[in-house]
Amino acid sequence: MSTSAIPSNQWSPDQAKQWYARQPFLIGANFLPANAINQLEMWQADTFDPRQIDWELGLAEDHCGMTTMRIFLHDLLWDSDSDGYKQRIDTVLGLCEKHKIKPMLVLFDSCWDPHPKLGKQKDPMPHTHNSGWVQSPGAKALADAAEHPRLENYIKGIVGAFANDDRILAWDVWNEPDFINHDNYGQGGLGVELPPDEKRAHVAKLIPQVFDWVRSAGPVQPLTSGIWTGDWSSHDKLNPIQKTQIEKSDLISFHSYGKPEVFEGCVQALQRYERPFICTEYMARSIGSTFECILPLARKFNVAVLNWGLVVGKSQTHLPWRNWSQPTQSPPAGNLFHDIFWSDGTPIDPAELPVFKYK
Repeated sequence: MSTSAIPSNQWSPDQAKQWYARQPFLIGANFLPANAINQLEMWQADTFDPRQIDWELGLAEDHCGMTTMRIFLHDLLWDSDSDGYKQRIDTVLGLCEKHKIKPMLVLFDSCWDPHPKLGKQKDPMPHTHNSGWVQSPGAKALADAAEHPRLENYIKGIVGAFANDDRILAWDVWNEPDFINHDNYGQGGLGVELPPDEKRAHVAKLIPQVFDWVRSAGPVQPLTSGIWTGDWSSHDKLNPIQKTQIEKSDLISFHSYGKPEVFEGCVQALQRYERPFICTEYMARSIGSTFECILPLARKFNVAVLNWGLVVGKSQTHLPWRNWSQPTQSPPAGNLFHDIFWSDGTPIDPAELPVFKYK
């Protein structure tokens, strides 16, 4: 990667390493309270539930020793009630601090339902993984350049409000920006997603601007956006969106739901960037990504890790992705996919808990 591709306000590798050295071992989860089906239901004033959030963060602290969480935001919430939204974020940051957790906040996300709407959210589809999660921005806002000033106001408003808040670990600028939702809302599913080439073209044009909007708000926290698919064996093999993610991030983040050898291969492929690593999504029991096999590798390579899911709830991410293309009439037998606790706080597998606190 040529140095000319690196913006001057990106942290240097040494700055990133010094920041990382000051952190505890970063272990956490992608967090959505059990009584919310998506980001909107978590954050909207009439369904925001700090008592539930407090209780679940307590489980993470007490039973797993977690030190971070990855929490998704949404642009529509800013448009509807920016002051109230900031207050609710402040409340969650206070609860995280109470439990010795520093969260990573996710600004945009290209996964699942491309048509988000404020107000009452739909009920879960029976036995279906993540049937209510929504994209930010939605397909209309992504494709319409006239909407982009609104998105810019959201990014600068949110980041600017918390730019100097040391309760925040980092900003995850865009989750899986090149995701096409083929099996759920895309051409292999409901057919309401933008065509893949069109969506990727819009994202490729917008994502460099989004990084710049975040930078312009002056955050003291590092920026990242995780790559998750394709061949990472050389920088030239990355697609244009992935190159932007790497070239504009302070920390390298990635997703790996594969077996241990796949996780280790991801780490080895990304070592050339000489920056700290954060695996912002992992752990899918039934396909070989387990706490018992991945956490020892994470400690060996000093890789921060955040599994998907904490408490089983309305998102139903304890069920596998394949439920979209292979519907079932009952929960599958065998290993559950994501999540650590049942809704009453009982661990799904008590044998998993000791591995979290192993030093």
